[in-house]
Amino acid sequence: MQIIPSLRIFGLVLVHLCLASGLSAQQQPVDYVNPYIGNISHLLVPTFPTIHLPNSFLRVYPERGDFTGNLLHGLPLVVTSHRGSSAFNLSSFQGNENDLKPVISYSYDQEKLTPYSYSVYLDEQQTEVQFGLSHQSAMYELKFSQNQAAYLILNSQNGSLKWNDDAISGFQTIDGNTRVYIYLKPEQTPESISVLKENELVNEKEASGKNACVVLKFGQGAKTVRLRYGISFIDTDQAHKNLNREIPDYDLKSLQESGRKIWNESLGKIEVTGGTDNEKTIFYTSFYRTFERPVCISEDGRYYSAFDGTVHNDNGTPFFTDDWIWDSYRAHHPLRVLVDPKKEEQILHSFVEMAGQMKHNWWPTFPEITGDSRRMNSNHGVASVIDAYRKGLRGFDLEKAYEACKGAITEKTLAPWSGMPAGELDQFYKEHGYIPALHEGEKETIPEVNSFEKRQPVAVTLGTSYDEWCLGQLAGELGKKDDAAYFGKASFNYRNLFNTETKFFHPKDKYGKFIEPFDYRFSGGIGARESYGENNGWTYRWDVQHNIPDLIDLMGGKSEFANNLDALFSTPMGRGKREFYTQLPDQTGNVGQFTMANEPSLHIPYLYNYAGQPWKTQKVIRMLLHEWFRNDLMGVPGDEDGGGMTSFVVFSYMGFYPVTPGMPIYSIGSPIFTNVKIHLDNGKIFEIEANNASAENKYIQSATLNGTTWDKPWFSHKDLANGGKLILQMGPKANRSWGSSADNAPLSETGSN
Repeated sequence: MQIIPSLRIFGLVLVHLCLASGLSAQQQPVDYVNPYIGNISHLLVPTFPTIHLPNSFLRVYPERGDFTGNLLHGLPLVVTSHRGSSAFNLSSFQGNENDLKPVISYSYDQEKLTPYSYSVYLDEQQTEVQFGLSHQSAMYELKFSQNQAAYLILNSQNGSLKWNDDAISGFQTIDGNTRVYIYLKPEQTPESISVLKENELVNEKEASGKNACVVLKFGQGAKTVRLRYGISFIDTDQAHKNLNREIPDYDLKSLQESGRKIWNESLGKIEVTGGTDNEKTIFYTSFYRTFERPVCISEDGRYYSAFDGTVHNDNGTPFFTDDWIWDSYRAHHPLRVLVDPKKEEQILHSFVEMAGQMKHNWWPTFPEITGDSRRMNSNHGVASVIDAYRKGLRGFDLEKAYEACKGAITEKTLAPWSGMPAGELDQFYKEHGYIPALHEGEKETIPEVNSFEKRQPVAVTLGTSYDEWCLGQLAGELGKKDDAAYFGKASFNYRNLFNTETKFFHPKDKYGKFIEPFDYRFSGGIGARESYGENNGWTYRWDVQHNIPDLIDLMGGKSEFANNLDALFSTPMGRGKREFYTQLPDQTGNVGQFTMANEPSLHIPYLYNYAGQPWKTQKVIRMLLHEWFRNDLMGVPGDEDGGGMTSFVVFSYMGFYPVTPGMPIYSIGSPIFTNVKIHLDNGKIFEIEANNASAENKYIQSATLNGTTWDKPWFSHKDLANGGKLILQMGPKANRSWGSSADNAPLSETGSN
């Protein structure tokens, strides 16, 4: 299977830009994208080879039984969720009419996939397929070579389709009573129109129900068939308008070139020089992944909201949804603040709007096309609000955002995977400052608790402590002194579960007693959910993003803190892989007890910076990037979540990372490239020059920031926002004194409750 997209020069201007940035005239940013990276999972579902424009709701990918399957199941038309199957399916066919099916499976070859185009050869059908797309519409071109009549089958798995004179229109109902509409128009008029019922053609023009199929038959002389289609969440008329606005003709080459240009503009916001071609591929592929979600669903100034089942005017601000905030708040939202702050403002404005559209004015947790699914634990969207505001973004209503975030944390239950109002469990948290755990065999009595996801008491307590810190910071920005004091005090609730003897966060029962006996690797059942959440106690030992100095004090000081970090990376798994991953399937990508495969771990390698040992951050980051992020089918260690994890890769390849969203500072790591230029929205450039950086030269010897000697393993967003230059001298051996002074540790919260 060929996985490297064909290379093509696109205009003299882009050629000069590429030469200036260190890319060859043939290699532009989008040419380094390999959508197949990570398509095979270690256990879970990391990535799909997705064709789409940045943050657009028309997304497709080849549908197969699994990631190396040798059969394509029809041709996809639109994927409505990050991991969903295609809402509509197109099958082309030449052969006996008795072999027609709602979806035809093909053996295939010569597959070539880029972010903006797709081509494949259906070898038994002897048909060439080409595809290009825009934001809300797309086009197929099929070249038939057999001397037989050609058929096109359009299938809606659960909806209705109808032929209207020269086009097919219809819908499919997906989750939450949401409908996706289609308007599909072939270039030439079919010889006949039929409906496929129970695998037989019927002389009708409308089909409805399960596997509703309309069949277009073209004569034996039809060698090339082109079709355009538009998609909408509003109605078929809007799908027709979207098509006419974006793809008025059947010029596939022009459509693909337009998509290529859009991707180069988006990916070109970060220019890199140096490194290997493999490293550029990993970097730009990771960057491309960060544009998968959320998606803009505004259509000519209107959008359908599944949050209240109504079509709204967007009043000039595009509406976005499909964002799994539990992980995207960590690096995905902060990355967008850097490369596209206007879009980040629009996204946060969308969250304000959708909160107001729901029954309760609660900030969303997992806003999707079909509504808020309220998955995972805690309500970390509040972190993205304070982070954006602290970094100067003002294009959303902060007061409304605060009220919605406060409601989601204080009025909605803290029980994971639940959208129910607060109950007994939440009252206990408010009175005692922690979520109580159950003893082994103790029966669950709280109705809000999901039977599979459990209470996740330590994860929820730690996560809510951070959320309440964010609320307190927001309250302070808004002048709400009482709220700021209340939530500031509550932000120390993580202390209530800290075991001073073991130096781990340890589940307690409702009487305040630690659960015993207890194993920080394996207690807590499947996914450790009866104690933590998807990860074990070794991961959640570090889940105090907002007050790292206090965590250092709890562990006995910087030396002991660093020793405990060392132990994280060196403590064996303790069981064979089969037994370990049967219990902890989300905790792959192991280095000792550290897991590179799950987002609560992303900030951990940077914590050495807080303990006076930044050289270890430099060493560990390089090791993790080299071992777990590669240019191959298994090149992502775990559940990537549409940008949640690859944002970590983008930041870490550049050489810095936002450890604490809400604090406008960045921890310095070890840049992969010798030069990185971030093109800021204000027209200025922040540049990182890492002299002599290479696989061997991974340690910082000295640094300057904007011309001044810099001995701190961090810098502020203010240092970056107005443009500037960080120069790092790199070498093969650690300079253990650089950045090690206690006075130079990254800023973080401190104090007492």
